[in-house]
Amino acid sequence: MALRSALINVMAAAVQKAARGLKRDFGEVEHLQVSKKGPADFVSAADIKAEKVLKTELEKARSGYGFLMEESGETKGTDPLGRWIIDPLDGTTNFLHGIPHFAISIGLEYRDEIVAGMIYAPITDELFWAEKGRGAFLNDRRLRVSARSRLADAVVTTGIPHTGRGDPTAYMREMRVVMDQVAGVRRFGAASLDLAWVAAGRCDAYWESGLSPWDIAAGLLIVKEAGGYVTDLDGGTDMLATGGLVAANDQLHAPMLKLLQPARRLPRAGAAG
Repeated sequence: MALRSALINVMAAAVQKAARGLKRDFGEVEHLQVSKKGPADFVSAADIKAEKVLKTELEKARSGYGFLMEESGETKGTDPLGRWIIDPLDGTTNFLHGIPHFAISIGLEYRDEIVAGMIYAPITDELFWAEKGRGAFLNDRRLRVSARSRLADAVVTTGIPHTGRGDPTAYMREMRVVMDQVAGVRRFGAASLDLAWVAAGRCDAYWESGLSPWDIAAGLLIVKEAGGYVTDLDGGTDMLATGGLVAANDQLHAPMLKLLQPARRLPRAGAAG
């Protein structure tokens, strides 16, 4: 049984409270699919409501810390050392379409380092969490990344560019080289859960670009505390700034980077020759 710190208990209470509203709203989404207006406005409101709940609850615990949140952007706190990085609803498109794969993600940054992370999937009631130096857990069970050592045996997750986001041509180059080497590629639609599933050993590796800090802050720590490796797509360590990453176990991380880097160095679509 994992012994949760006071900080983790506060974070867990916050996500559980926000999740109650999300689950209730998710139950309504299905009925809205057939309306002409559709559920988009409803889902946006659900997102904002969850963010307000999280902010209120976390302010009680660390009143001086700032916030970086998907919906309302950055709010400076009176304590410049600490900052909450929050995605109240990661997997919005899934939620919008009634697909039960979405999560709440909270990372706590202190002195420019993520020191605690939590990802909660309300529909499956799975709480992934970690504190720096104390390991990673799913509910109260210790997490470890998978032990697979060959790309040929690996299931890899990714994100796919969509309208207005990303470079489809560059992505297809990356996808082609990965597909040729691995057992399977999956696209689930929630970056936080992709990282959580790497930490849990369900997926062996994950890569994506164009991500925001709130998509990945919590997951970065959870993967590391589960024994995994995470770098940006060039092998660097500032994933929150670059928005690109490769996460895997220690056996597969270097081979994944080796596959992806040549594809990334080719000219991008529309670039001058």
